[in-house]
Amino acid sequence: MHGRAGREKDEGKVIIQTFNPDNFSIECSKKQDYKLFYAAEIKMRKQLKYPPFCDIIVIGITSKCENEAIQITKKLHQYLKNRVLTENLKIILYQGMPAPIDKIKNRYRYRIIIKCKYNNEIISLMNDLTSKYNEQKESKTGNTRMIIDLNPTNWY
Repeated sequence: MHGRAGREKDEGKVIIQTFNPDNFSIECSKKQDYKLFYAAEIKMRKQLKYPPFCDIIVIGITSKCENEAIQITKKLHQYLKNRVLTENLKIILYQGMPAPIDKIKNRYRYRIIIKCKYNNEIISLMNDLTSKYNEQKESKTGNTRMIIDLNPTNWY
């Protein structure tokens, strides 16, 4: 093995800690079979509409008040849904849901996921969404925050 684990001609040792030792990516790593991994991964990404075949936008809402986070998430989702329907936008919009880790540091976390091709139309939509969020936020306690993340490395 060469690279980070081994130096030049010296062999190296890699230790992988996982709950899923039979996972396809782990198996390919053990065999150092990049081509097999790439072929399977790119096929899956195309079927699931993942990058590079589309972009993923995660809109994250956090608040100290769970009800406030839920209400703002619902209103922003409804706003996006109305825009998709009235403007025939080419996006896949998922329902707002709790984040996989739904509470961190006493803040409730919700998210809305969008799959689309990122372009000027989407930039405009995200700018309008930010304005809509600011309108919603002003009528609340101010405990709520929103982030918009394009092609995140983790899904909030």
